[in-house]
Amino acid sequence: MDLSDAELTAAVCDLAIEVGFARAEVAPAGDPGRGEKFDEWLGRGWHGDMAYMARNVEKRKRPDLLVPGAASVLSLAVGYAPGGDDSAASGPGYIARFARGRDYHKVLKRRCAELMDRIGEIVPDFDGRAFVDTAPVMERLLAAAAGLGWIGRNGCLIVEDLGSYVVLCEIISNLPLIPGRPVAPGCGDCDACIRACPTGALHDDGLVDSRKCLSYLTIEHRGDATEEMRKFNRGLYGCDLCQEVCPHNRGLPPGDVELTSSPASEFDLDDVQAWSADDWDLATRGRAIRRAKYDMFIRNAATAAVRLAE
Repeated sequence: MDLSDAELTAAVCDLAIEVGFARAEVAPAGDPGRGEKFDEWLGRGWHGDMAYMARNVEKRKRPDLLVPGAASVLSLAVGYAPGGDDSAASGPGYIARFARGRDYHKVLKRRCAELMDRIGEIVPDFDGRAFVDTAPVMERLLAAAAGLGWIGRNGCLIVEDLGSYVVLCEIISNLPLIPGRPVAPGCGDCDACIRACPTGALHDDGLVDSRKCLSYLTIEHRGDATEEMRKFNRGLYGCDLCQEVCPHNRGLPPGDVELTSSPASEFDLDDVQAWSADDWDLATRGRAIRRAKYDMFIRNAATAAVRLAE
């Protein structure tokens, strides 16, 4: 099939929607911009214990270095807005919304594989790689460069009609796709997210001090409970406070069914503190929450129980 670059771009984006992605836009395979903000974030030490963030910095800034021969980046988004009654969102033992359904890594990888198969049917010499939270990829910067949305003051990508309740992935390939245009930031003077963060992790420049962020502390931090956790943690996995107050997250339709349907959005804190390693294995199997290991769940439950008892 002989398609112009514009026709190919439209066809690929249409295929992405057909296989289950909510949004699809294109970024160039070169530097997406704002790399200096990433350098500043690293320089401040705000990546905390995530030493991997300081590795392969140039590849993070240049997808064409990560995938030699790359000509474009297809940036893809799936929404996970809860929709309807979300009154249990901040209850004791809660789980952050993005991790309440099936493991999004597996869901998005499967859809990427299907999409790449279908692209190969119309472009025989197609060659690309899919990334879902793997390898050094600046997914939010690429999504912003593609015009999927803008990066808000809480550091999240905000997408029109999906809000910040989105998970992202990318297909970096040799396709000569036409890049989209970045959209203007839509936060205006609103600083609701900054005011809502109990630990002061958010800053007006859109950079987040991970060392204070409850999502980082309950999901990524492998050590003992920090002062911020002892003072402010009320849940088991992640924190959605900065998203709950965002005006762009109001009145959204329910997100992708695979990411929003779950047998449990929270656990009983007493039960978790009594878990064995086998209990943890059973409760987290097949879910994104498995990133927090057994001892981390026990730690998170203990700090949340103390805080909620005060």
